[in-house]
Amino acid sequence: MNLDYLKIAGALSFFVSLMHLAIIVGGASWYRFFGAGEAMALMAEQGLLQPTIITLCISALLAVFGAYAWSGAGMFFELPLLKPVLVLITLVYLLRGVIGLFAPFISTHPQVTQNSVSFWIYSSVICLFFGLIHLKGLIDKW
Repeated sequence: MNLDYLKIAGALSFFVSLMHLAIIVGGASWYRFFGAGEAMALMAEQGLLQPTIITLCISALLAVFGAYAWSGAGMFFELPLLKPVLVLITLVYLLRGVIGLFAPFISTHPQVTQNSVSFWIYSSVICLFFGLIHLKGLIDKW
């Protein structure tokens, strides 16, 4: 059986995009559960738009990642700059994964410390996995 890793990569990105939309609907408790940080959860409890806007932007970006992966897999028309964008997406996932494994141990920046170490570890392993799936898809395709 020949797996198409770009199809898998796209499905993963779309799934995580939908999860971010679910977090918006789920509210503050979902922001907390998924490790977005207490500041985001408190803003969501207060009804502020900032957590929704940030999470919508992340969701949209992940949906674009999914669309490019599926375009690369030939599931629909070729999107502009397909190869360089897919390489960039792969690098984003891989770099986020690697940097995130070290960030909570070497940084005191509030954007890092607002999240738990377990959030950084889990999310980084997920990003590394996604990046490796993308990389395998790129190697197989080109």
